[in-house]
Amino acid sequence: MTATRRHSVVPPYLLRAVAAASEHPRAASAARTALAEMEVVAAPKHEHRVRPQGISATVDRSPQRTIADARGTTTLPGEVVRREGDADSGDAAVDEAYAGLGATHAFWLDVFGRVSIDGAGLPLDATVHYGQDYDNAYWDGQRMVFGDGDDEVFRRFTIALDVIGHELAHGVTQYTADLTYQGQSGALNESVSDVFGSLVAQYAAGQTADQATWLIGEGLFTDAVQGVALRSMRAPGTAYDDPVLGKDPQPATMADYVETTEDSGGVHLNSGIPNHAFFLAATAIGGFAWQGAGAVWWDALTSPETSEDIDFAGFARVTVDAAAARFGQGSTEHTAVADAWRTVGVLTGP
Repeated sequence: MTATRRHSVVPPYLLRAVAAASEHPRAASAARTALAEMEVVAAPKHEHRVRPQGISATVDRSPQRTIADARGTTTLPGEVVRREGDADSGDAAVDEAYAGLGATHAFWLDVFGRVSIDGAGLPLDATVHYGQDYDNAYWDGQRMVFGDGDDEVFRRFTIALDVIGHELAHGVTQYTADLTYQGQSGALNESVSDVFGSLVAQYAAGQTADQATWLIGEGLFTDAVQGVALRSMRAPGTAYDDPVLGKDPQPATMADYVETTEDSGGVHLNSGIPNHAFFLAATAIGGFAWQGAGAVWWDALTSPETSEDIDFAGFARVTVDAAAARFGQGSTEHTAVADAWRTVGVLTGP
């Protein structure tokens, strides 16, 4: 298989802040290691864009999970320690990864009838205990990889179900729209993962849009950090405000859009804008978000009108059309989606 870009949940701007934190020497060293890994990973284009089709009746719809243990090394995949159907291992990271993969598989199957992330029963593989104090979790195009965190700034990365859902959603995007990881299409790539990562957690908890926290990576920070999560979809720019790490820099609207060459054109920063649009649409519609705005975003992600290099405005128009097609012109859902994109400044006009 062609090598693919590593999609990591902790953005480089936050890792740089941790790396400069003399108050947290262990975390600073771990963050520098994580940053160095991100910088050397190649980013070739995927060669397996696959639009969803009908699922064959012969496809096994049950999850096929395998969890491996890197035992503190960076050698993948590591030693297999739990396979599908095995009992709990007693290792928290192993069992959290196994449960998280299962919850994500159940979400895609139950909500959208999609069998695993490729729609055809792809086995779900993960590696835990990657590296020493590794401050990240990532999807490499074939498997999930989880670090244990440094215990000064970050806890282990298997504790957050939305992070597991986020990373596996990169796989779903890889097999559908395959959004180019640069600029606005790259920010949409990140946002789609936040959207569906949040929905995986909401579905597992049975939460309505009003009940959800809309936080990404809640619980990952230790008590030493003044912050609640990596990102907030409800209020981008408010997830943390720490005297050592600084303030969450995500914009919520196009008025604060960040022009930068770093992080593939600010993909983790500017994803706050479409994230906030989704939150606004989902809460305006109400009920279970995967049934309203989530269904619209899924229709847009799998629409032939969504090109690999689509920008915010283009994607917004696809979602508005998708809402009209699914729920009806002038419906609550159609109006809510259009209003949300106007509120964040992506669309203009009545």
